[in-house]
Amino acid sequence: MDFLRPATWEEALAAKAAHPEAVPIAGGTDLMVELNFGRRRPACLLDLGRIGELARWHREKGAVRLGAAVPYREIAAALGGPLPALAHAARAVGSPQIRNRGTVGGNLGTASPAGDAHPALLAAGAAVEAASVRGTRLIPVEEFFTGPRRNALAADELIRAVRIDPAGGPQEFAKVGTRNAMVVAVCSFALALDEAGRSVRTGIGSAAPTPRRAREAEEFLAGVLAEGGHWEDRRPPPPSAARRFAELAAAACAPIDDVRGSAAYRRHAVAVLARRTLDRTWTAYRGGERCA
Repeated sequence: MDFLRPATWEEALAAKAAHPEAVPIAGGTDLMVELNFGRRRPACLLDLGRIGELARWHREKGAVRLGAAVPYREIAAALGGPLPALAHAARAVGSPQIRNRGTVGGNLGTASPAGDAHPALLAAGAAVEAASVRGTRLIPVEEFFTGPRRNALAADELIRAVRIDPAGGPQEFAKVGTRNAMVVAVCSFALALDEAGRSVRTGIGSAAPTPRRAREAEEFLAGVLAEGGHWEDRRPPPPSAARRFAELAAAACAPIDDVRGSAAYRRHAVAVLARRTLDRTWTAYRGGERCA
């Protein structure tokens, strides 16, 4: 196995262009498990640990530009205000040791349907900044996942950052698992309300071949809130609407039976999470808070 360790981003892009088979590694919390158990044996590793810019975040044109190697620990500690759902998801990732090493860039690169960051990124409307020696492009996160553990990156591309607009209202993330953390989610759900845009966005994890949005549920709830004047008077949506929102969220799933749970249980659990996150986000909205 060859090991490449570029010192700059330009060197990393050149190395990836010359060795498109090279697998990038930063925190290594997913890849090292696969290597240790012999599930994967790449011909070449591309270590991005020396490239400091990947481990930093900043505001850029109103958005948060999150370097691909910013650890979950920092997201949870520093970004709870502008990115509440992602910060909440970061706190549910693994153990403290994993949160010190694991990154959103690695989560996206692995493209597991159960990645904890994915529902929050979908609900927030994030875009993935992919780069190569040919240039840089932004990929909407809902277009990034192309199949189980497959993504939209070209062979010579690397994830440089994730761009996310700050929350325009309350956001929530919830997942079902045998424990709060240190566990792969049976299913997960994120919900974001945008007061200025009068919009609703969702994200579902571990309940389909890829992370996905529940678009019919979003459109239904946005219509109920607009037609009923709920944005203006802050009255909660009626229970019948909350139930229908949950049903539509569950209908957006395409789960399977596996060792962590049955398909039927996942659909039921997503409906429960949809109702709970709606209740929590609306309670926060009524109180003028950004997140529950």
